[in-house]
Amino acid sequence: MLARRLIPGLLAGLLVLATPIRAGVPDAADSLTVLSWGGAYEHAQRLALFTPFTEGHDIPVAVDSYNGGLTELRQAVAENDVPWDVLDMTRSEAMAACEEGLLEPLPPELAAPAPDGTPASQDFLPGALGRCFISHSIFATVVAYRRDAFPGERPTRIADLFDQQRFPGPRALQRTPAANLEWALLAYRVPREELYRLLSTRRGLDLAFARLQSIDNIHWWEAGETPVRLLEEGQVVMASGYNGRFFAAMVERDLPIEILWDGQLQEHETWAIPRGAPNPEAAQTFIRFATTSERQVELARHIPYGPTRRSAAMQVTTHRDSGLDMRLHIPTHPINAQGAVTKDETWYARTQERIEALFRETLFREALTTQE
Repeated sequence: MLARRLIPGLLAGLLVLATPIRAGVPDAADSLTVLSWGGAYEHAQRLALFTPFTEGHDIPVAVDSYNGGLTELRQAVAENDVPWDVLDMTRSEAMAACEEGLLEPLPPELAAPAPDGTPASQDFLPGALGRCFISHSIFATVVAYRRDAFPGERPTRIADLFDQQRFPGPRALQRTPAANLEWALLAYRVPREELYRLLSTRRGLDLAFARLQSIDNIHWWEAGETPVRLLEEGQVVMASGYNGRFFAAMVERDLPIEILWDGQLQEHETWAIPRGAPNPEAAQTFIRFATTSERQVELARHIPYGPTRRSAAMQVTTHRDSGLDMRLHIPTHPINAQGAVTKDETWYARTQERIEALFRETLFREALTTQE
């Protein structure tokens, strides 16, 4: 920015145009505030992204935590009092927020090319580069179970989540339609390619709700660390959750749990900038840094989330601490992905409020479950 002060006029105009993708430190950015998800995931981000960004750009990164959703973002934008610079959002929520005008559009050239010069548009997976977001990793919502709860036969398919005769004990499920609706229909043997067509009908929703209501003693969770804690304390024998957090519990705390990969719901996690962010230029600089192939590979060495760049996926190796082959633990590994469901994020972005309202009305109308 020194050149802007020394060379006014046309050169200054050219520098302004270049601002969104320059690698230097933007003006007026004493710090950057990122809204993320806490827990093992945030710890991995600090090691792979936040600390290296601060070291390379001299911009401290502060992190706030949330459990998803657009309520706080809507309120902050409406009041013109946005406290965050960068949002870590699921792609379905980023798409919905973009349509509502809650996010800043990103320059098409923001993402850096691959190390070999391949343009970002060819290196990223389809759908990773949106108008208001860039996907940085692929995670999965999965079911994990305590091994010691089933010393004989163990769960092998997602339908076992609903079979409390063969696999007795309380369950923990996220208080959200996503994954729960898909799993309920899979338990009826609905083909994966038919899930969202059927969920677009009242008959399909009723079938899914009925299967969920058939489970006795559900602990409904919201914070991502809760299902790990419930499993650890023995309050439940099976729980839905994020594959990275279950991995951290198994590897770092030796928790006796196993991931059931069948029916895993894969989705993209994205970076986005809220409308009215205090430091939008620094936010763009961070997103460009955090979505490079090098940073995606480094993140995958701390937590098993699949990269969204082809050049990064080919470089995933071992866990930084344990030396485990991380390729065997990411959702996109061919063995893990055999029974995977790709979340239809366009469907969720279009139907989110209506489906969530039906979900709450149907499952929480009566106090039949244990709230966590």
